[in-house]
Amino acid sequence: MADAQIVLAYSRDTGIVAIGHGEQYKAANSVLQTSGFRCGDDGVYRLPTSGEDVSRASVADLVRHATAHGAEVTASSRRFIGDAARDIARLLPGQWDARIEIYSHPVWQEDLVLWLWDSGELAHAVQNERIPYAATLTDTATGATLLLVERPGHQLDYLVGAFAPEPFQEGYGDPHAPRSMPLPPFAGRAARTIVDRFLPAYERAVHTRQIATAAEALDHIRAEHDTWTAIVASDRYSDATPLSATGHGEASEKFLNRAWSEFRSVMQHAPALLDRCRPAATIWAEDARVLSQLADTLSDVEGLDVDASLTRAEREARRWAALDTWLTYSEPFLRQARAATPPRQHTVPAVAPPSQALQRGQHAPRR
Repeated sequence: MADAQIVLAYSRDTGIVAIGHGEQYKAANSVLQTSGFRCGDDGVYRLPTSGEDVSRASVADLVRHATAHGAEVTASSRRFIGDAARDIARLLPGQWDARIEIYSHPVWQEDLVLWLWDSGELAHAVQNERIPYAATLTDTATGATLLLVERPGHQLDYLVGAFAPEPFQEGYGDPHAPRSMPLPPFAGRAARTIVDRFLPAYERAVHTRQIATAAEALDHIRAEHDTWTAIVASDRYSDATPLSATGHGEASEKFLNRAWSEFRSVMQHAPALLDRCRPAATIWAEDARVLSQLADTLSDVEGLDVDASLTRAEREARRWAALDTWLTYSEPFLRQARAATPPRQHTVPAVAPPSQALQRGQHAPRR
């Protein structure tokens, strides 16, 4: 594979488009500029001229320049991925923003690995195949961002996966990550696959990871609480050293600081989980009172860390109360959260008319 590569595709709106990539992508871009292509704000090169004869002449000129400079030119079997992404976005319920991603240098593609939240084919492809460009689909209401790529080894299909939601930070290696799915080369069918299959799986994965994150935080708080309780009861530090005169206060402050740091994860994820809980639909209907108390506790400490009107003693007292309540009722919270299901946030789109099909690239120039 040449160090400088140029891939050509056909865009319904702008005609022939080109993307330079490879370790010597700057040389590929220079060839494109010499051949009359102009780079847009999205990093995609386009021919400013129109007309089939002019386009053919420009592409022939591009191939000559590329050969002279050691760059390789290929034509995509699909039409421009930007068109495909926009067509799918228009068919998804709600408002979705479609954007092009260019990974001209292979290192840029590697940056995706940490943030891609996937346990399937897409994660494998990003790590093992060259993917010089992709498209993102972002739900403007929820912030959920999907990644759309041309499926390696297939002439027409696509792959769709997701980035980790912002509260989770990196997604690499997460056992709760959803699996990417192949999409057919037709906008209506692709959108239906996303809505009927991928988004529900994605929402379940978010729900499961929220539970796991909250449960892990509560486990850490309980472990810290057990350590603190043992220290206070024995009048000795965890290494058996006798407590100093100020030892009780120091141990309590240390526990509170560590526990509260963990509790911020609970505060971040528990509200959404509580909203999904339906105790009356479970065998633990009596948990409704407990869940209400937990929700009230979260409301009571909202903004506590930045409330300048509180004294230190008042702030610490409310922190202790919140931690005590959540440690006491963590079990009913977790069993209700696990019994809950994330609500369907999307509806099935109408079947796309024939004009919306992701047709094979038209007028795609041959090498």
